[in-house]
Amino acid sequence: MTASLPSLSRRERQIMDAIYSRGSATAAEVVSDLGDPAADASIRKLVRILEGKGWLTHERRGIQHVYTPTVSKQRARKAAIQHLVETFFDGAPERAAVALLDAAKDRLTPDERAQLAALIAAASKEGR
Repeated sequence: MTASLPSLSRRERQIMDAIYSRGSATAAEVVSDLGDPAADASIRKLVRILEGKGWLTHERRGIQHVYTPTVSKQRARKAAIQHLVETFFDGAPERAAVALLDAAKDRLTPDERAQLAALIAAASKEGR
């Protein structure tokens, strides 16, 4: 897999979330987790597309294919954040951070604010 991961659609992200939560899953388990039995065929097709994009691999267990992520959740999270920053914040992570803090301003406890301040200070000290 290259350093740059192919981006995911909203539905592909939902499928990956379902598989990450289980560690591995069959397409039927993903359909069940997403709670949309009418979308069975499209979910199964998207699982195969995700495998083609390099996000999943599978192994056969009897007649079933069991899908496992090839990308760690941490790496997927980083790719998603990078995509978010590029798409909505013109590549400026500080704008994204300000937007997140603004959205959470009424929910952050004093301890959480102090923790964020400490993380920013540590990153600054490390030159990040």
